[in-house]
Amino acid sequence: MKLIFTLLFAGISSIGFSQQQKSVLLLHGYLHVGNGEVIESALIGIREGKIVEVKNSLASSFVRSEWDTIVDLMGKHIYPGFIAPNSTLGLTEIDAVRSTRDFEEVGTFNPHVRAQIAYNVESKVISTVRTNGVLITQATPRGNFISGTSAVMAMDGWNWEDATILGEDGVHVNWPASITNKRWGNDTGMKKNEQYEEQTRELSSFFEMSKNYSDKKPAEDARLEAMVNCFNGTKRVYFHANEMQQILDIIDFVKQHSIKFPVIIGGNDAYLLGQRMKDANIPIMVSRVHSLPSSDDDAIDLPYRIPALLQQLGIKFCLQNEGDMEAMNARNLPFLAGTAMAYGLTEEQAVQSVTLNAAQILGIDKEYGSIQEGKSATLFVSQGNALDMRTNKITHLMMNGNWVSTKNFQTELKEKYEEKYR
Repeated sequence: MKLIFTLLFAGISSIGFSQQQKSVLLLHGYLHVGNGEVIESALIGIREGKIVEVKNSLASSFVRSEWDTIVDLMGKHIYPGFIAPNSTLGLTEIDAVRSTRDFEEVGTFNPHVRAQIAYNVESKVISTVRTNGVLITQATPRGNFISGTSAVMAMDGWNWEDATILGEDGVHVNWPASITNKRWGNDTGMKKNEQYEEQTRELSSFFEMSKNYSDKKPAEDARLEAMVNCFNGTKRVYFHANEMQQILDIIDFVKQHSIKFPVIIGGNDAYLLGQRMKDANIPIMVSRVHSLPSSDDDAIDLPYRIPALLQQLGIKFCLQNEGDMEAMNARNLPFLAGTAMAYGLTEEQAVQSVTLNAAQILGIDKEYGSIQEGKSATLFVSQGNALDMRTNKITHLMMNGNWVSTKNFQTELKEKYEEKYR
């Protein structure tokens, strides 16, 4: 009976539970470090979930008895776990079913709404996205002027507590649109938003009230309490904006309210601001690369080229996938980087845009974003280039040193029916 139990448990583990060995040695893989460097034949040592050595395997030796598990990767590609920022992944399951969408609350200013506790680690979507190499997500609320506080979450865990990397990483502000684009009836074209100044004043007043609260704390207020850390540098402020006027006003707003760590999400027109944008030192989470131009006057391939334009200007950026069906489409994050590579980025710059750059913008780069000594062993192995859908074939997944299943319900159905008709 003991042998049968062991075999059954092993079978269950391969499908649903992560497993950790005390020490693992990965050999002979083509390593994309995540910081722009590569090691063509790497030796990666992992102990108790941490990376303890990264070397050239052709110039290094090791003692086999010192390692519990040795995996010869034979030239396969090794990457840091890809990071999906600004996503409803884990907050929604079926877009067409309201009861499975848990990313928006009523109210105009909701900084106290936390995405962390709504994160569903049992989501079928998560397992599907994970098997394309996306191992970390920023669960992000939506809607209203201030939609809430996001959380950086692992794509594996027993519950939301176990999956939490950063519980309250930043507040999300939907900056008012300076222009409106109407495309129906006889009222078409770009028009100035007549309420823009009033809306920005309202937003500024809330930040001013929050700043005064953080200085004095006269009474308990959940909304204002959630804003306190935005002014002392331990919580980011994410501004969702694309237009040039919005971005210019955000630069001034950040100075006015002494916001320590601002981030712009979208930033379609940021490349037009050049040195002004670079001097502001505000990183950008670039709009979904696989999109149409935002203006009729833009070049048809502009969304593909924006990452390269920002790279040339020296502006820190990462890629994100906000838009229709964004939770399920998060699995396309590697291919967004592949498109950016085809339109001007080098391969390692493209990898960095979904690994270390994203980790730095989110504030988790001490542990994640690259495969370097002292960091968490959060990585995956692909048979080929993970930025190309033809060769992104994941063979190994590891989250914080735990082996994670490379299967999902789609691959299980595929195997089931292949077996049936074989």
